[in-house]
Amino acid sequence: MLLQLKKVIVVLRILTCSAILWGCQTVHYYSQAIDGQCRILLKRQPISAIMADSESPQPLRERLMFILKVREFAENELRLPVNNHYLTYVDLKRPYVLWNVVAAPEFSLTPKTWCYPVAGCATYRGYFAETNARQYASRLTKQGYDVYVGGVTAYSTLGWFDDPVLSTFIRFSEARAAALIFHELAHQVLYVQDDTAFNESFATLVEQEGLRRWQHASGSARIYTEYLRQQRLHEEFVQLIMHYRQRLELLYQTDLTPAEKRARKTTIFSELRNEFNDMKTNQIGLSAYDAWMDQALNNAKISSVVAYHDFLPAFQKMLTQNMGAINQFFDACRQLAQKNKDERHQILESYMAN
Repeated sequence: MLLQLKKVIVVLRILTCSAILWGCQTVHYYSQAIDGQCRILLKRQPISAIMADSESPQPLRERLMFILKVREFAENELRLPVNNHYLTYVDLKRPYVLWNVVAAPEFSLTPKTWCYPVAGCATYRGYFAETNARQYASRLTKQGYDVYVGGVTAYSTLGWFDDPVLSTFIRFSEARAAALIFHELAHQVLYVQDDTAFNESFATLVEQEGLRRWQHASGSARIYTEYLRQQRLHEEFVQLIMHYRQRLELLYQTDLTPAEKRARKTTIFSELRNEFNDMKTNQIGLSAYDAWMDQALNNAKISSVVAYHDFLPAFQKMLTQNMGAINQFFDACRQLAQKNKDERHQILESYMAN
């Protein structure tokens, strides 16, 4: 714990200097971020103590035991840098650990980016309190941005701290919980500053491959089958979003007046919602996305979906080229990460074109 708090002090000094340079609003943002992270660190309970306590709820103990098995598999079979991550538990007593704010211009699908002194630039801004996230979103809306606020169940501190198991994802299905652990640990293998699409697509590939290998190692076809079912539904949803993303991109490239673009944009989103409702008649499981679709649709929401899948097919091909050897795949990805962003994206796009 002492080492963790020392790290907080180091980060605090970096962020304080940055805040002084960037202004009052930045000071407020970083102060809530530091406070939120410290609260999580101070609330951590060793999983070993929870398991040894006969008063601990049996469902919680069983799920934590499952997480420990996933953690061991991630280290031994996927060569993920587990270290001391996921050896503690925090009950947050709220549905999400963070609320991310995503913003995009009214006639563009290129999301706004925010740059941070430790993690680099990203296409989202995270808040530990929903009210703070929505207040900031309101300010961006007044500036003319399309804005989306989405809850986050887990995140990686990229090795700065020992990430705990959180109550926000402990009750997920076994498939979803294991996938999340693999995904977040993947960020500690490789994280490229200023490239959200690369980072998230890479981590999504690792979670998928992790679940596939988990099935073979554990003999638990049920977990992988459930994951594949969820993935098929998610892929259908993503393909739908990608189709309408392309329509929006074509619209924004036209010479129509802002008023005409605005009207057609509204029509496209209405057609997206109608097609989604039609799809649900054949795929009942798609109702899991009702809450997302029922909220106002805009460019920011579309951007928040595609970032996790933009380069996924490219990473799948890279893994195949490396004969499924996970360490060789990681090395190839690290080499790719050394290139500048434009060249890196061109290479990934070439994988998908072939």
